[in-house]
Amino acid sequence: MIEILRRELIYFWYYFSIQTEQIIWYYLFGMALGSLISVFGKEKIHTLFVKMRNTKMGMFGIIPASLLGIASPLCMYGTIPIAASFSEKGMAEEWIAAFVMSSILLNPQLLFYSAALGYQVVIIRFTVCFILGITAGLCIRLLFKNKKFFKFNKFENMANHDTEPNPFIRYIKNFGRNIKATWLYFLIGIILSVLFQRYVPQELFTKMFMNNRGFGILMSAAIGVPLYACGGGTIPLLQTWLQRGMSLGSASAFMITGQAMKITNLGAVKIVLGIKHFLFFLLFVTLFAVLSGLVIDCIK
Repeated sequence: MIEILRRELIYFWYYFSIQTEQIIWYYLFGMALGSLISVFGKEKIHTLFVKMRNTKMGMFGIIPASLLGIASPLCMYGTIPIAASFSEKGMAEEWIAAFVMSSILLNPQLLFYSAALGYQVVIIRFTVCFILGITAGLCIRLLFKNKKFFKFNKFENMANHDTEPNPFIRYIKNFGRNIKATWLYFLIGIILSVLFQRYVPQELFTKMFMNNRGFGILMSAAIGVPLYACGGGTIPLLQTWLQRGMSLGSASAFMITGQAMKITNLGAVKIVLGIKHFLFFLLFVTLFAVLSGLVIDCIK
């Protein structure tokens, strides 16, 4: 018994160290980039979005709105108060929807993390999130024209933690907060990846995700909601799945539903949408995740 336990611990440590070495630099550099944008570029991004109000782009404003959402380094609970301020300034609801949707799905540090999965995943993740942001804006414009979709008055504003006057110290503090908020999820992601490699038979994985790609995409979209706790924390797990043969379409579906509908986000989404619009949001994200996954696999 002791010998078996010792062998399992050796196996665990061996693959844990390999997985960590492969991912850790993407994690740290992604955090450094995210903090850099958050401290020195966040206000410029949001100011640029507000300035769009004085243009005559109309419906086409959802395109730069989606791009600016991706460029914004904020998480869900940081994005919603900013979106509320945009609404107070009279920004079009479809522009806000495009910004919020793409901001929830992706940010610069998460895009950098994804580089650990290969350049194809980076391109797919950016493209899908960009298109999803645009599609969300179009849906609001076409289906909820002249109707209020968001209810920002029910969401309390968050305190700004970047108040240190010294820019270098402000950056270090922001970087430290990001590490503190994500390191546990990152660690859990690596542990789950090692356990998956060790104890989930290749035959079972093949049956679930490879023999029937359509079912694999549905399964990935479904498990994204309970398993996806942190973008960086899922990278080790996705790396293992892709190495085992998971399709890019299934990986994309997992990243979309997981990031948009992870448990920690749903409470905030329900507050600013209300029950009817909240159900519309769930259906919209799920359908887009599955359909885009099918398209990716057909192209691939």
